[in-house]
Amino acid sequence: MNTPPSPPGADRSDAAPVRIGALVPLTRPGWAEAGRHLLAGLELAAREVNAAGGIAGSPLELAVRDTAADPRRAAAAVDELARLGVAALAGEYHSVVARTAAARADALGLPFLCSSAVLDALTDQPTEWVARLAPAQSHGWRSYADFLLGAGHTRIAAATQPSVYWASGARILRDHLTPRGGTLIEFDMSALSPATVCEALVDNRATALLVLVGHPEPAVPIVRSVRADRRLTGITIGAPAGQPEFSEWKALLGDGGAAIPFLRYLPERLTPLGTRVETALRERLAEAPSFVAFEGYDTIAVLAEMLRSRGTDRAGVAGSWPHVAVDGTRGRIEFTRTPGIGVWQWAWAPVQVVDRDPAEPDRFRILHTG
Repeated sequence: MNTPPSPPGADRSDAAPVRIGALVPLTRPGWAEAGRHLLAGLELAAREVNAAGGIAGSPLELAVRDTAADPRRAAAAVDELARLGVAALAGEYHSVVARTAAARADALGLPFLCSSAVLDALTDQPTEWVARLAPAQSHGWRSYADFLLGAGHTRIAAATQPSVYWASGARILRDHLTPRGGTLIEFDMSALSPATVCEALVDNRATALLVLVGHPEPAVPIVRSVRADRRLTGITIGAPAGQPEFSEWKALLGDGGAAIPFLRYLPERLTPLGTRVETALRERLAEAPSFVAFEGYDTIAVLAEMLRSRGTDRAGVAGSWPHVAVDGTRGRIEFTRTPGIGVWQWAWAPVQVVDRDPAEPDRFRILHTG
């Protein structure tokens, strides 16, 4: 699956394309809707790069590979794309998959700009080959913990599943809440059902439940069960990982999916570029673009600038992380070394806690910024 290298009518037949490998979850068990938004942003940016003359006269081409949220499949895709001669890698949404891709890119000496995955430990050791646009999980989830405390929640439950990502998120929340008078109680969903979660919430006198589990199962059944229990009418349900961002959440839960705060990485106002891109993405997706679509667009905008200024040599591209400065859809993008983060990091993309307005579920309310 490749993005057409140039718009209809453009003639660059004499120029070999510059290829970027794009890792995207497009099928289950991957979060396919997030992958669709990510790919829309990647492809839109690639088409605009080509409309503006490409990379030094050569068309930019995306070599898209579906990771399906499978780390082994992602590793195989990175190997294949490296053999195809791509100048860099872009994309990925799922943190565990991105971690595998980052490790393989580092081993092969292939620049990788991770679009959307947030796991702090994206690599085991510091690397010069990998950079990231999304804020680290510790940055965003601490902001979410501040939101919970500010809303008066001190007894907070979390329905969790075994996963490096969920375990990391729960640890960040607990470490931030505990010194500030908060308590995080974990419910292991391998031992509980959505119905027994309600009993546990009542027994523990929790005022908030965080859904730190996969989507749609078991996240959607948990929300339905809690919403239907009259004893839990006043409880806040939260989803810091961002499940309510996407239209599938609203389609599955209807009005029950509103008023569930989640994290997204958008400013209160987009840049002028972001406003234009939002219009184009809305037309492309036939719905409002999520923050993931903007992450995809910004990824290609950054890589294209690096390829124009440094050429397609992989070592040259990787060496330019600390020198790039690009006006993206959500602000000016520059990369630095951040304590505790082993990759080059944009510190930081804007962070919001938002929810769907119960009175108008297609509208998002900004509840907190950080």
